[in-house]
Amino acid sequence: MASPMRNLLCDPARYLQSFRLFLANSTEHQSMQEFMERQLPAVIASIGNGKSTINILSVGGGAGEIDLLILSKVQARYPGVTINNDAIEPSADQISKYKERVAATSNLGNVKFTWHEETAYEYECRMNAEKKSKKWDFIHMIQMLYYVKDVPATIRYFHSLLEAQAKLLIILVSGTSGWETLWKKYGSSFPLDDLCTYVSSADIKRILDSAGLKYQLYELPSHMDITSCFIEGDKDGELLLDFLTETYEFSKTAPPELKRQVMEELRKPECSKERDGKVFFNNNLSVIVVEP
Repeated sequence: MASPMRNLLCDPARYLQSFRLFLANSTEHQSMQEFMERQLPAVIASIGNGKSTINILSVGGGAGEIDLLILSKVQARYPGVTINNDAIEPSADQISKYKERVAATSNLGNVKFTWHEETAYEYECRMNAEKKSKKWDFIHMIQMLYYVKDVPATIRYFHSLLEAQAKLLIILVSGTSGWETLWKKYGSSFPLDDLCTYVSSADIKRILDSAGLKYQLYELPSHMDITSCFIEGDKDGELLLDFLTETYEFSKTAPPELKRQVMEELRKPECSKERDGKVFFNNNLSVIVVEP
């Protein structure tokens, strides 16, 4: 009998709802913000040397929160320089949030924004069809490589667009995170339907090593409060379970045995820590900075 389980991305509204709840319950953005404050200035220290314009490409820019933080660091390093910031983002809803955020942010006078409502693959196909190969001084792909069909080819393509002094910055879950444990064990039981692949920094390192590319790796500690997942019928808990398994209404549609195993796995020390009666999932991230 066909499983009633469906991929969460089949319902974009529920996906966004669960994603926003994930951000609210995790230290994901705080961990990234800390990295941007402390380490990013050194990463971008030479991307704009001698340039009157800096070109930045955001692949999977989402609602723009992290993009604007990156821009503020580039502005601080290269005051007054014109910045072209292109964002590739398939969700119209996320792009409109991004535009609202830009409208509400002061001192972006020297930044020109262009939004492309398409996937990374659609962008690549369009550029190839138009025979364009614009070069970029800084490209970042933050938490988006799970949603591309061919990860090595995607990295190869965007890496090929780097200028001589440029950097490609990739952020995704760490090979030491709870995600790695959960997905390596149960990913084959979840309804991925080609909409999502499970990758962690361990996979990206293998890809970069086999391509002979030079890179630096930074580990960012992060956690997510998943206590509500263990409260039967809790709406937030159900949404977070959807996000963890990439499954639409996981707690209602998963076979009872799979649900039992996943709930058990989530409590194990490989996935989570229990503290003060709460369960914190290991959401550690890795930042990989690739040289041209």
